[in-house]
Amino acid sequence: MPEFIKSNIFNVPVATLFAFHEREDALQLLTPPFPPVRIISKSAPGLVIGTRIELQVGFFHWVAIHTAYQQNVLFIDEQAQGPFARWIHRHEFEDLGGTRSRLTDRIDFTLPGGSAINFCFGWMVLLGLGRVFKYRHQVTRALTCINEPQ
Repeated sequence: MPEFIKSNIFNVPVATLFAFHEREDALQLLTPPFPPVRIISKSAPGLVIGTRIELQVGFFHWVAIHTAYQQNVLFIDEQAQGPFARWIHRHEFEDLGGTRSRLTDRIDFTLPGGSAINFCFGWMVLLGLGRVFKYRHQVTRALTCINEPQ
């Protein structure tokens, strides 16, 4: 199963970094212009375990469910319906002391069609995720690290 990992250090306390991700508009803020993403519905505010989020991502209908939550440490969302055979996204937060923290996005995914498909096309997903999470971490830095040079 392919795995994507993007990790960055932010000059902001972990509580501030985590609180940004709990904002009701966080998903809209963190979504790059392409592919277009539209939130169809969300069953509860915040990152509550069991929250169901229904999205339209480009041509794909996607349903994700929050399956784990530990304030200032992590939250996990898993695809319940969508283009992947398996998709688990761990958002990990680490307190590095004072005003420094680390955000790590870790995604385990499997494409439909078996190991040959994953071997042949998994790299394309990894490339796309690299672009998406570069954008997401830049936005996170811009909106949380007010005194940090961009």
